[in-house]
Amino acid sequence: MLADLHCHSLCSDGLLSPADLVDRAVEMGVSMLALTDHDTLSGLPEAKQQALGHPIEIINGIEFSCVWNGMGIHVVGLGFDELHPVMVDAVALQEKRRHTRAVTIGERLEKKGVEGIWEAANAIANGAQLGRPHFAQALIDLGKVSNMAQAFKKYLGAGKPGDVKTEWPEIADVVSWITQSGGVAVIAHPDSYKLTRTKLKLLLKAFKEAGGTGVEVVTSTMESSFTRRMAEFCEEFDLLASQGSDFHGPKPWTELGRFPNMPEGLTPVWSHWQ
Repeated sequence: MLADLHCHSLCSDGLLSPADLVDRAVEMGVSMLALTDHDTLSGLPEAKQQALGHPIEIINGIEFSCVWNGMGIHVVGLGFDELHPVMVDAVALQEKRRHTRAVTIGERLEKKGVEGIWEAANAIANGAQLGRPHFAQALIDLGKVSNMAQAFKKYLGAGKPGDVKTEWPEIADVVSWITQSGGVAVIAHPDSYKLTRTKLKLLLKAFKEAGGTGVEVVTSTMESSFTRRMAEFCEEFDLLASQGSDFHGPKPWTELGRFPNMPEGLTPVWSHWQ
């Protein structure tokens, strides 16, 4: 079995539709796929419909944004009941936060002389969750910058007009939403936070105490030394091990189902629902 439990569609910041994502996963030999769009479940019905008749199982998934000690952390939810009232309310709250942030970004860019940015970004999103990548593409289309890097350097990066902070929930709240809905809470891409070994252990300790039960041990870009460290932490904190490509679109460094094997001796996260 090849499980990819972290990927994104154009319903958040991915490049493929949920249907095309499922087709690509089948082509890559993935047999278990979790669509984990940021703070939304809007792509799940399409993914499940597309999977019918194909040798692939779709797992309910989402990637929630939250904070721990004032730092942004992402937590993946897997195998939950998408119709549970707690999950429904949580998604609605997160989507509202993201919409409010997008409106503010649009207003700030308009004040900086980027006329029509809101309409252009919405046209690119085409009904999907509006985020900074859409504004970046809109800036390119409007001739304000020539590429994505310039868009973030001039308008959307840290300290720039489009750098709008969001009041994300605490990590304990996000873990509670997932577990109350019958799912498994997993720390996403732990290598991306650039934490020292000591601080990473503090994060995992707080996560475990809040009811979290898993951590990503393998991703497309995680170095083997960090994978070994996470394998050790899985045993130390009695955590389930998860894996995923964090696929956003066809790029040389990420592909659905393409990542190193999970270290032996760990309990995989899918044992929770199998």
